[in-house]
Amino acid sequence: MYPAPYSNFLIADDRQFDQTQLNFQKCILIGNWMMLTSLTVTLMCVAITFGFDQYFSIASQVTAHIATIIFAGVLKVGYVLRCVGVHGLGHKVF
Repeated sequence: MYPAPYSNFLIADDRQFDQTQLNFQKCILIGNWMMLTSLTVTLMCVAITFGFDQYFSIASQVTAHIATIIFAGVLKVGYVLRCVGVHGLGHKVF
């Protein structure tokens, strides 16, 4: 049996999924969006902390530094969620 196909950012309307496949598909979508969002926020925080530090107050820099650590962790959680969905659909390569 071949693994079920999956979409990356939106659920495909032309495919019919059973409830289990739909749940794993949602895991993939949520994981992908979490990774994209957290990567964007992490890059902005790194830019605030190290690239444009002369334009921000020390409180903003401290907040951005802490947010960098938090959103890097969210990125990892998103990747694990995506791996759960892909594995649940039967794929062996993540």
